[in-house]
Amino acid sequence: MIFSRDLLEEREALNLAPYGLKSRDSRGRAYGPDPEPEDRTAFQRDRDRILHTTAFRRLEYKTQVFVNYEGDYYRTRLTHTLEVAQIGRTIARALGANEDLVEAICLAHDLGHPPFGHSGEATLNRLMDKHGGFDHNRQSFRIVTELEHRYPNWLGLNLTWETREGIVKHETEYDVADAHDFDPDKRGHLEAQIANIADEMAYTAHDLDDGLRSGLLAFGDLANLALVRRLRASLSLPLDTVLLRAGQIDDLTRHRVIRRLIGIEVDDLVQATHARLAAASVESVEAVQRLPHNVIGASEPLAVENREMKQYLFQNMYRHYRVARMEAKADRVLSELFTAYINRPEQLPPSVRERAEQTLTLQRAVCDYLAGMTDRFALDEHARLFDPYVRP
Repeated sequence: MIFSRDLLEEREALNLAPYGLKSRDSRGRAYGPDPEPEDRTAFQRDRDRILHTTAFRRLEYKTQVFVNYEGDYYRTRLTHTLEVAQIGRTIARALGANEDLVEAICLAHDLGHPPFGHSGEATLNRLMDKHGGFDHNRQSFRIVTELEHRYPNWLGLNLTWETREGIVKHETEYDVADAHDFDPDKRGHLEAQIANIADEMAYTAHDLDDGLRSGLLAFGDLANLALVRRLRASLSLPLDTVLLRAGQIDDLTRHRVIRRLIGIEVDDLVQATHARLAAASVESVEAVQRLPHNVIGASEPLAVENREMKQYLFQNMYRHYRVARMEAKADRVLSELFTAYINRPEQLPPSVRERAEQTLTLQRAVCDYLAGMTDRFALDEHARLFDPYVRP
């Protein structure tokens, strides 16, 4: 039996909830003709197009919290993105949303991140203050609609409206959406909201994991956090005097803690979201987007516990002196590269100079070039420009 696109679309119609987006109901692509293949739905095709981009491959060598060279067991933007997609699909499956659309949005949500994580983004935003600023959400959208050039008749990937809307309306505690061209009076569809919350879940759980693994955080010091108390009770994990004094946990216990944390978060979110959907009598995609609040979210007790955990991570991990040193290095490297390129554009590759001359300002072309760099390439490029002993 061959599972053609028509059959896959029929299965979506039968299996998805009324508020789940069906690929056959897509508002289509920006450019045509671009006929859909016979063996994939439109959203599956979006996912595949995102996977094959240069920007996606570069995520492997872009910082999450730790710079890539600090160890191959820490998260990168790529591993974070894959973990977000896994959590997103799990939530979508449980709620009857479209898994393929969720996965496509999750895989694209961090394409626009520059090297060196959020510190790199802050630096580029400062450098571009008088030239439109820099925001990784907008950059992700520009990548899929403009910067990736893979087709002769248009720029970008020509993704469906729904995937582009999900990317534009990516919104978390750290990110603010700018959706002026995508029904700004409406909230993100359920799949977009799932991608947003999956990003936050992955961020918290996996940054905690890397913090414990690296020694930036000591498990004993987290003992008074409500979420940690909940985890210990769920795992029957005693926090004895020796553990408190040592401050660390072994690898196997750490794996159990992080695995259980994600399980608690997902279970709570699915139950709380289901209750909100039922209470609002939501029966369509439009109804989800017209609600006065996001329907996706944790229960109130767990939301309070999550806020406490995020505040702890912010104070004790993201502000740790080792992270601060990395941020200072990142600021210096990107600032010096930006200034060097602006003052002497002939140091730029010909393709970047051509874009600056034909379609962009020099500042935006340089910003795009820097944002596309991996950590390693940015450091190597800095050495080529400033170290006299390194060949240019």
